Amino acid sequence: MNLVERDLQVIWHPYTQMKTAQPPIPIVRGEGACLYAEDGTKYIDAISSWWVNIHGHAHPYIAKKVAEQLLQLEHAIFAGFTHSGAVELAERLLAILPANQAKAFYSDNGSTAIEVAIKMCLQYWHNKGEQRTKIIAFKNAYHGDTFGAMSVSGRSAFTAAFDSLLFEVEFIDLPNADNIESLKSQISNLKSQISSFIFEPLVQGSAGMIMYEARYLDELMAHCRAEGVLLIDDEVFTGFGRTGKAFACNHVQTQPDIMCFSKGLTGGTMAFGLTTCTQQIYDAFLSDDKMKTLFHGHSYTANPVACAAALASLDLFLEPSTQQNINRIATRHTTFADKVKGHRSLRSTRQTGTILALEWETGNNTSYFSGLRDKLYNYFLDKGVILRPLGNIIYILPPYCITDTELDYIYATIGQALDEL
Repeated sequence: MNLVERDLQVIWHPYTQMKTAQPPIPIVRGEGACLYAEDGTKYIDAISSWWVNIHGHAHPYIAKKVAEQLLQLEHAIFAGFTHSGAVELAERLLAILPANQAKAFYSDNGSTAIEVAIKMCLQYWHNKGEQRTKIIAFKNAYHGDTFGAMSVSGRSAFTAAFDSLLFEVEFIDLPNADNIESLKSQISNLKSQISSFIFEPLVQGSAGMIMYEARYLDELMAHCRAEGVLLIDDEVFTGFGRTGKAFACNHVQTQPDIMCFSKGLTGGTMAFGLTTCTQQIYDAFLSDDKMKTLFHGHSYTANPVACAAALASLDLFLEPSTQQNINRIATRHTTFADKVKGHRSLRSTRQTGTILALEWETGNNTSYFSGLRDKLYNYFLDKGVILRPLGNIIYILPPYCITDTELDYIYATIGQALDEL
């Protein structure tokens, strides 16, 4: 049997209806912004393999640091022990995060980083003797697939089987000039019950790259702060340059209480999660009463190999050339968006930093499960471009190392699709 046949014998793939899905494409290696299949076909990874890869595939510098770490220490229990990689990574990240971030808690993916944040907030108020159990989140939010993360995500087909088991959340609209005052009033009326407000800053990724203005997010955050509501900034997707700045929260003045990271944290090398918090939150757990401990952890908390990958990725991220590439991609996106804006096949275009989304005109059928989604997906695959549409929305979210030639090919292929489909 070949690799695909072997896969179909034993593997259950994510977000896939296995009965009707096409056979998976066997990938054997990666280099730069490209992946290479078993048959030699080259694919431009225009979505950074689910938004994780920021420096390119099989980056030699990250590989070197990971290999060195594997020969030194592969893992050690992190309860009662520590190691240099975890300490250095926390030191270096806290140095570039908002000034109020003081402590780092490691986990192993984006969903668990969110779970940690939720538990920190709920137990913060519990430890202070206040019963604040309600959480505010945006409609259409996506924060992960574990139960806490699902609970603070918008209800949809993806949560339908579990809705009765998810805890209650107060969902609000994205802020804008027309509703900001009513949203603030809504929060004020509930403030004695609210533990926290969790949000995807500036861009709701899985909802279809829905974008909103930083000034209204800032105003909403400032109001929550004034009302004593803790702020959870989910930077799992937007962190490490995606919005044009190092972190999406750099676009606002109000600093969050908690921040969550994964995806680009290791440059897409391996699974890793991180939740940072203020000294105020950390101090609420310091007590002679052991029942005030944050009872959370993972077998692979602060894995030394993942820390090595994250440190290497951070080295690359802080190089001036990386910010230059981020600016270059953002500029190229803007030029292309201006070129196709108004095309008969497009309903709208939107961009934040290196994230460009194009919404196809489909009448009233904008479902994630629309037939157009598969048609677009297969069209681009046939052209050697990996674009994974969200319903009728395609988006370009490439590694920062992508070349202008590769970008030109992606843009040209999208242009052809606009004319042909």
